[in-house]
Amino acid sequence: MSRERILLVDDEEDILNLVKYNLERDGYKVETVTTGEAAVRAARENVPDLILLDLMLPGMDGFDVCRILKNDKNVMKTPIVMLTAKGEDSDIVAGLELGADDYITKPFSPRVLIARVKAVLRRDSKVKEGKSPLIKVDEMEIDTVRHRVAVSGESIDLTATEFDILVYLARRPGWVFTRSQIINGVKGDDYPVTDRSVDVQILNLRKKLGDAGVNIETVRGVGYRFKDQQ
Repeated sequence: MSRERILLVDDEEDILNLVKYNLERDGYKVETVTTGEAAVRAARENVPDLILLDLMLPGMDGFDVCRILKNDKNVMKTPIVMLTAKGEDSDIVAGLELGADDYITKPFSPRVLIARVKAVLRRDSKVKEGKSPLIKVDEMEIDTVRHRVAVSGESIDLTATEFDILVYLARRPGWVFTRSQIINGVKGDDYPVTDRSVDVQILNLRKKLGDAGVNIETVRGVGYRFKDQQ
């Protein structure tokens, strides 16, 4: 049974009780709060393993909570999954840009929610375990020390930026990244590249990787992710 601690933030009592019941039945320890201000206090006082955060809260909304916690050095590495009735692309992108790790739109199936929570916690544990210099996905091997990529034993010639984008995505399979996040994660905030440039880099990567290029998936209206191998 899992014993990870989850901070659940929602002002709707029915949803709060439903989600709490299903999480606890699956073995998670759950703390619940109903406001954004209480969420920030609870997360800082006892840092959870994951935060399930509703966006539409009284007072401080979920976007503000995410922004504050992702800028807090003690909490910033805690994964945040947003629960939202606002399923428009612009809302999803805004949440991801602030540092959210995933999003679940309302209404949702409890089984799907549990599966997404497990996936985020699994990815987070892999990141914390350390970064291996070799990334292997089916017939593709990425050597981050030698800056080499091979598919079925054949070396693939990538530019430095293409290589960095591939590594950035491949280290976090299943995570969705906006174009701005990819730029910032690979080159830093001041790197003069447009969203369109990221699309071109991804297009070139897929062509060069051949059949292995299917591992780089487009998430419509949001950005890109590396296919989850689980």
